Amino acid sequence: MTSDGNWISVAKVADVAPGTAMAVETMGLQLAVYHLEGGDICVTDNVCTHAFALLTDGWLEGGLIECPLHAGQFDVRTGKGQGAPIEEDLRTFKTKVENGEILIELPA
Repeated sequence: MTSDGNWISVAKVADVAPGTAMAVETMGLQLAVYHLEGGDICVTDNVCTHAFALLTDGWLEGGLIECPLHAGQFDVRTGKGQGAPIEEDLRTFKTKVENGEILIELPA
């Protein structure tokens, strides 16, 4: 834990194969945990900002997740929507890996 926020474990790195995403629910949050090719780990909200759909039911490629409902895309590193129909960016979480565990920082 650090003094700049509350860190919680959301998954083990070994549970998320490279190039895939996994849905996680914790503390009332619906999260998407992404293990990008090359090793980066990213965590975002799992519900699309355009319409209710779970992003982990979509397609992950090159750091972009495509919503399965209307094909809107988000950059999982930044949460930035990549054009229509996305009108609101996706919330992302600061992440770190310790002892094989993926941790996110919750707002203080």
